[in-house]
Amino acid sequence: MADAQEKRHGIEDLLRVMARLRDPETGCPWDIAQSFTSIAPYTIEEAYEVADAIARGDIEHLKDELGDLLLQVVYHARMAEELGRFDFADVVDAITRKMIRRHPHVFEDPSLRAGFEKSRVWERIKAEEKGSRETGEAGSVLDDVPVALPALTRAVKLQAKAARVGFDWPSLDPVLAKAEEELDELKAARADADGGAASMAKVVEEFGDLLFVMANIARHLKIDPEAALRDANLKFVRRFGKIEAALRGEGRSPKDSTLEEMDQLWDEAKAEEAEKE
Repeated sequence: MADAQEKRHGIEDLLRVMARLRDPETGCPWDIAQSFTSIAPYTIEEAYEVADAIARGDIEHLKDELGDLLLQVVYHARMAEELGRFDFADVVDAITRKMIRRHPHVFEDPSLRAGFEKSRVWERIKAEEKGSRETGEAGSVLDDVPVALPALTRAVKLQAKAARVGFDWPSLDPVLAKAEEELDELKAARADADGGAASMAKVVEEFGDLLFVMANIARHLKIDPEAALRDANLKFVRRFGKIEAALRGEGRSPKDSTLEEMDQLWDEAKAEEAEKE
């Protein structure tokens, strides 16, 4: 919390700061030169920074990262205002109306709360908002899954959309069987690869199919595959760090050791973690 004696800035202050930064005559040259396209990667990056702070349980850092993400919203809104399309107030109004519209069990009829999650009312409301895409009257049920999502996340969302109209495995077992099938196909493609572009393209295709099925397994298990992979990455970094530390204690580095030595240290790090669980 900020010191009580300090002036606390509000959203209006942030909007004024962004307007000043974007002022074509007195603003920051870098900020003036930006566009929706150039800022979009930063928006995605900041969302990941928020997720990272949450994963690490760093609430103090989360405050800063949420501020960085909010700045991205303010940035895009300011650029849209300069084009005469909409401003930050329109963004706030739109999301507020959407939340009220999508929660009739809270804002209209509290008696709907108990069965709301299973009622599919949410999907119906979203379909109405998007021009009834999910009813097949226009476009595809998959149209509103953003292409820019991380690939694993998008795979799960695509599969979930298809599942809502009946295109889904009935249980996990056939999905696991499909994963084994895809792994066999990847092995076959790898065995047939001759180094040429066409054969390597087939290997890439089969690898993609395997990842897509793994995303489907995650969906059936109600696991977030991105979160699971992030945890696996953190575990790898942690255990490899212990390998480096052990070797450093001997005056060596990984490049000065053998794979067998590092495997042994990995097993020791793994066993140490298991004892603490």
